[in-house]
Amino acid sequence: MHSALELVSHVEALASLPSVYHRIREQLDSPDGSVIEVSRLVSADPALTARLLRLVNSALYGYGGQIDTVGRAVQILGLQQVHDLVLAMSISSVFAGIQPERMDMARFWRSSVMCGLAARSIARGCGQPTAERLFVIGLLADLGHLVMYQTVPALALEAQHTSDTTGQALHEVEHRVVGCDYAELGATLMNHWRLPSCFAEVIGAQIVPRLGGEYTFDAAILHVASHIVAADRKGETSEAAAATIDPMVWTQLDMSPESLGRIREDAELNLAAYVSLFFPKLRVN
Repeated sequence: MHSALELVSHVEALASLPSVYHRIREQLDSPDGSVIEVSRLVSADPALTARLLRLVNSALYGYGGQIDTVGRAVQILGLQQVHDLVLAMSISSVFAGIQPERMDMARFWRSSVMCGLAARSIARGCGQPTAERLFVIGLLADLGHLVMYQTVPALALEAQHTSDTTGQALHEVEHRVVGCDYAELGATLMNHWRLPSCFAEVIGAQIVPRLGGEYTFDAAILHVASHIVAADRKGETSEAAAATIDPMVWTQLDMSPESLGRIREDAELNLAAYVSLFFPKLRVN
């Protein structure tokens, strides 16, 4: 049996965040954090600059190609959102050298983007000011499985197969077969990366939102988003996916199960555009 800390320690040396992210994080955490300094840090990385400008000028943000400098982009987005977007855009390069032989990486990243889009759509519908951050949290929510398939692939595959064939909850099977589940692994990785506490708390509580402490609402949003992704993977209807969600979650979010289909459609509509923005080298169906 393996602990989350043990498995993350095996992959940590291979998957570390780039220095530009850490320097931007320092600016965000500093009381003297500077838009000018963040703009300089981003501008020093031509690839990051191009992707940030492409993103902010895309139809997804609605500025119609009017933003032509990093400084202007940072002013519009704000330091926190730039921090989150740089984190999101760094993920593909962070895991570029990790190719688990038993995992379809194109499908994995496609599902991760869908989770982020669904989480953001739910958050917007709930009037949450953290909607954009929830996109990034959703994008990172399943990284625990990437760690699992990299470190103990046979056990991860056994757990998924058992869950699919018996209908048992995947996290319960993972605890029995691996020793920890994907949510624990994801939260442990967030802590190792020293991300803002909300990342680990929300990702760690995505299976049981009430364990999310002050982030139970965000965890409930991610819980619903992850069910949408699971339904997409299994080819289930939105009605079937909604029926598997605890009624207390719908009550907490002040949402109806019928809204899940609309959220899923919204995520699917924007999926191709977001995949091309955050994973430009990825080919997905």
